[in-house]
Amino acid sequence: MSVATTSKPPVATTPGGPAWPPEMPMERLEARICELAGHLTAATCQFLLLIADFDARKGWADWEMPSCAAWLSWKCQIASGTAREQVRVARALGALPAITAEFAAGRLSYAKVRALTRIATPETEPDLLEMATPMTANQMERFAQAHRRVTEADRGPTRPARQLTWNRVKDLDYVFRAILPAEGAVVVLQALRAARNDLEHPHDQPDDVSAETRIEELRGEDEANGVSFSSDVPPESRMETARDLADALVQVCAGYLNAKAATAENPDTYQVIIHAGVQAISGELATEDVSAETPEGAAGTLPVSHPAHPMRCHIQDGLALSLSTLALISCNATISTMIHDTAGAILDVGRRTRKPPPALRRAIRERDGYRCQFPGCRSRRTDAHHIVHWANGGETKLGNLISLCKRHHALVHDKGYLIASTPGGFTFYSRQGTPMPACPKLRAGPGDITTTHDAVITPATIIPSNSGGRLDLNLAIWITFANARVKTERREREQASPAA
Repeated sequence: MSVATTSKPPVATTPGGPAWPPEMPMERLEARICELAGHLTAATCQFLLLIADFDARKGWADWEMPSCAAWLSWKCQIASGTAREQVRVARALGALPAITAEFAAGRLSYAKVRALTRIATPETEPDLLEMATPMTANQMERFAQAHRRVTEADRGPTRPARQLTWNRVKDLDYVFRAILPAEGAVVVLQALRAARNDLEHPHDQPDDVSAETRIEELRGEDEANGVSFSSDVPPESRMETARDLADALVQVCAGYLNAKAATAENPDTYQVIIHAGVQAISGELATEDVSAETPEGAAGTLPVSHPAHPMRCHIQDGLALSLSTLALISCNATISTMIHDTAGAILDVGRRTRKPPPALRRAIRERDGYRCQFPGCRSRRTDAHHIVHWANGGETKLGNLISLCKRHHALVHDKGYLIASTPGGFTFYSRQGTPMPACPKLRAGPGDITTTHDAVITPATIIPSNSGGRLDLNLAIWITFANARVKTERREREQASPAA
């Protein structure tokens, strides 16, 4: 004989309190869910407005983060893609007061605001808001995608000529600008993507993330890194982040030179050569007048441009380098010694010392999970950094090496971050001794979400006026652009007519 049993869904409990939510009628439960959704929407608006203020004041720079999105991902335990999208929406809200007001009142969900901020401008905001109010979030997403496609189709394609130019900016930076036809551009982009390791290690994306959302996330990351693009550039042409592709360009060129140097009779033809003195490599401070002794024991004062000056640091026939940049490069460079006398003559050329061998590099990457170990960073493109620099006696061995991405590798040398190796991993400290936790703990919230905003929320606040109805997408797009055209023509007539 069998006995049929029924089970109730698990009930959440609060620490030290009774079970919650208590048993309540289904209608009340539904109303409570909708009411709480409105509170979450209003609180989310306040959250994004605070992010916009924090981003504008560059509070994230105090933590040596590359962008507000990176700080948000690290400090608030938010996924990187979600953080970039939230920063993008937060920045857009400042120019869209009507949408912001509806968002703050809990009548316009974050999903709909996110879609609206991709297409809305201060001129089109009122009409788009009126169209979006009765739509569901899914309908708003479809409408925004169609709006983008129509807008981009009106601009038409262009045929650029072949051109490559570069020029110096500031003291140490260069700007390269290339104009390529489509068949040439795809070859360059494919090489950059391969160098960036996207082909071997694709970024995981949820199946429910649309192409439009991914494009906006990447565009938001570019803007967070200080890269801006004009509105006449199709979003489909910005599928890669500017910083990643810039690093990949250097990697492609370095790979070509390394391959040539490995088989060339004269490797120096394919190598970037840097001249550095003993004190420059070790990072020791030098006095203004540095004395050097010849093999015969005579001493003399050398100018900083002299080949034997211990603080010499510059690219061969090129620009001077900072000591932090030299320390960064020397972590993974091939080193050879060259001894000069006080007259500049070469006395001896020593054997080269090699960078960490491939087997050791594989062990480092395996131990570090193939990721940068700096707090808040998960980049796959890493260098092997000496925790104790080899010029200061540090050995090229597993216990003295750590995986760091190029940006944080440079940051450790520039800012003097200290790294401590512990059984549980690595701990980073600022030069003043402030620790950088890998995953900061979230602070306790206010408890009652209604105290985080001033909106008046009811169970019906978040529900659209025409929720669930079928969307006639073609009609909606036609109405939107027809209204915009009528307003433009009316404005032009008013400007052309003489004032009464």
